[in-house]
Amino acid sequence: MFSFDKRVLNIAVIIVLTCITFVWTFWLFHKPVDFKIIAMVIGIRIGASVLLFNDYSLSWSKVTQKTFILKSIVYLGAFCVYAPFYYGRFFLYFLFSELLLYLFAINFAMYAYYLIVNRSRVHKSKTLVIYGAGRAGLKLEEEYRTSAYKIRFFVDDDKQLQKRSIDGIRILSKNALKTKIGDAKYDLLLIAMPSASPRRINLIYERLKPYFYEIKILPTLSQIFSNSLLSEQLKNITVEDLLARHPKDLDKGKISQFIKDKTVMISGAGGSIGSELVRQCLKYGAKKIVMIDHSEYSLYALMEELQSEKVFPCMHSVLDEQRLEKTLISHMPELFIHAAAYKHVPLVEQNVEEGIVNNILGTKKCMDMAIKYGVQKFILISTDKAVRPTNVMGATKRVCELYAQNVQANSTHIVAVRFGNVLGSSGSVIPKFKAQIEKGGPVTVTHPAITRYFMLIPEACELVLQAGAIGHSGELFILDMGEPIKIAHLAQKMIDLSGKSGIDIVFTGLRPGEKLYEELLINESDKKTAYESIMVAHKTAYDREKLEDDIQTLLTCSDKIKQLKVIVPEFNHQKNS
Repeated sequence: MFSFDKRVLNIAVIIVLTCITFVWTFWLFHKPVDFKIIAMVIGIRIGASVLLFNDYSLSWSKVTQKTFILKSIVYLGAFCVYAPFYYGRFFLYFLFSELLLYLFAINFAMYAYYLIVNRSRVHKSKTLVIYGAGRAGLKLEEEYRTSAYKIRFFVDDDKQLQKRSIDGIRILSKNALKTKIGDAKYDLLLIAMPSASPRRINLIYERLKPYFYEIKILPTLSQIFSNSLLSEQLKNITVEDLLARHPKDLDKGKISQFIKDKTVMISGAGGSIGSELVRQCLKYGAKKIVMIDHSEYSLYALMEELQSEKVFPCMHSVLDEQRLEKTLISHMPELFIHAAAYKHVPLVEQNVEEGIVNNILGTKKCMDMAIKYGVQKFILISTDKAVRPTNVMGATKRVCELYAQNVQANSTHIVAVRFGNVLGSSGSVIPKFKAQIEKGGPVTVTHPAITRYFMLIPEACELVLQAGAIGHSGELFILDMGEPIKIAHLAQKMIDLSGKSGIDIVFTGLRPGEKLYEELLINESDKKTAYESIMVAHKTAYDREKLEDDIQTLLTCSDKIKQLKVIVPEFNHQKNS
């Protein structure tokens, strides 16, 4: 089939429009038409169009705001060439008037063509509102023009934008939108604010969810792909979007300085926290990452994901002292991050001895070996359950904190970092709730009043590395987890987000060792660091030799709970509730 070269059409447009605008300007100024001048200007304009920005090959169906500027430059350039030739015969304002008319005509023709070609041929059967009249919102409006959605309104919190419009689409406030919608319900709300905080997203979601069948959101700025359409990157809003906290004092320069070009050893590398620490260390330029884990599959999955020559899997337990020592001698790490632990409260309650051996003895072996071989810094991952513990898992982690604060560390700086639950980690309530919702419910919550602290895994791990960077031997850091969240509210929110109806929440009672409220601070003597998101706890003194003896007694005695209470006097074991 014959295909007409539209570059020729562009040149034809220059010829036709120049003739029209000159004839009109001659008539307006009561001058006789001079075809030699018209021919000269046409030739110069065609030359400028070919030579400047390849203007003659421009696709009119894909014009942008930049196109107007480029075309103006092209024809102003041509004007600068032909104007001096005719200045003596015609006043400059004659030529300038024709130029303005020409620029208006060609840009009007171009944008009219764009609107005609790109007008939606799809029946606009659905209604859409875009929250955010910034750059992301404007881009989404452009991308949705040819969709089945009719864009009814923009919504923006900026009062200077409200009551104005964009391409005829009004910009409203939240309250004005609710008034406009009334008892109706629109199909889709797009939240086009990739830099907005989760708190703000949550507020928008709670206020506007009754008015929309579906709500979608853009990823955060760091997750957006610049070479893809924004409309293709929209995702359903999730509980992680509503609960995530993005620390404003995250010091990536400090973390990079801490990690870059170092050999980092990470125990428990196959777990939720450990694997993210591996990713973060790769991101911040570690020279080598030694991954210790006793799970073959976890290491395999991580190796397959990372595909990096910088990672070295070591498949053994932290309790295997000979293998641990051999690994340290082989790689001689500068940093050792100890994330290996049994963390599931009910399971540790049913396997007390295994929990004590793995958590306490495993930590002690790693710490002692790091000191023996002069590792620069050892970071212990702890938990809020170590604060006034009511379960064995929390008590074991408190013993580890005490050992980290009182061990003879020599040249090794040993620091511990304590934080609460992380969203989406293995064993956390969110994957459990998702599975229950997928099956149609019910969603099981232990108690109506139970609360927990939550943080995204990547954010928690970056703050762990930041705390490690500023830490000195014996310091116990506490990450700011924000406000505690009621688990029942979390469950209801996940049910609402799923869009499924008829799913009930069933309260099953507190499990062994579980308490209603977790704590991060022990007393008021805890103090701030240079970063608001990180605090340092008051050091708890414990005679080192006595602690060694007490731990040894714990490992060999028959009444483990009693001996745990000797080491951790605040341990109030709750077998059942």
